[in-house]
Amino acid sequence: MRQKSTRARPDAAWAAPLLVCGVIAGPLFVVVFLITGATRAGYDPLRHPVSSLALGDLGWTQVATFVVAGALTVAFAVGLRRALRPFGGSTWGPVLVGVWGAGLIGAGVFVTDPISGYPPGTPGRLTQYGSAHAALHDVVSLLAFVALVAACFVFARRFAGWGSPLWAAYSAVTGIVFTGAFALAGMGFEQTKGLVDVAGLFQRISIAAGWCWLSLLALRLLRGQEIGDRPGG
Repeated sequence: MRQKSTRARPDAAWAAPLLVCGVIAGPLFVVVFLITGATRAGYDPLRHPVSSLALGDLGWTQVATFVVAGALTVAFAVGLRRALRPFGGSTWGPVLVGVWGAGLIGAGVFVTDPISGYPPGTPGRLTQYGSAHAALHDVVSLLAFVALVAACFVFARRFAGWGSPLWAAYSAVTGIVFTGAFALAGMGFEQTKGLVDVAGLFQRISIAAGWCWLSLLALRLLRGQEIGDRPGG
């Protein structure tokens, strides 16, 4: 017999504000780097990474964006864990989302090195790290990206179990797009011929895909939409 669909209702009053954090973190992050990237002298959004916006006199705006968006995402991860309990819960999904948020905070605290000729007058790629904090930036950023990809596939499996094939497919496709675009961006930042001038574009595709998925997931739970026909699956 077909089980009655169950709606996502956070089981604590404080879960809803935490889910709101997940809705706004992505748009905030994307809007800020689009505006600053379009107005920063010598910066080419198609070529340069988002992290490079943390360099220079106005770099504090991107640093603050990393930290604020990361903190909002960590808060969302806490609310996500609580909101999913009626459906049997998910341990790794919220944990991985929290790692993504913590990685963003770390990426803001540890500023990157110049790359791909930004700031103007710097080489395309340094032969070695210019500082320890630049090396730490790459480590925490990589961990964050891997965590978000893993979260996509964890939730793809969970949504399939909850009887929500469209969201399962959407989560899996997001993970694939994110991984592919991130890999191409990394190759471009390593100065691979043919990808250098579009590395920033590929990075933005990966970031936008990941943030969109997270924001929609938060919005879905916040609005109390149905997870599927097998809430305990």
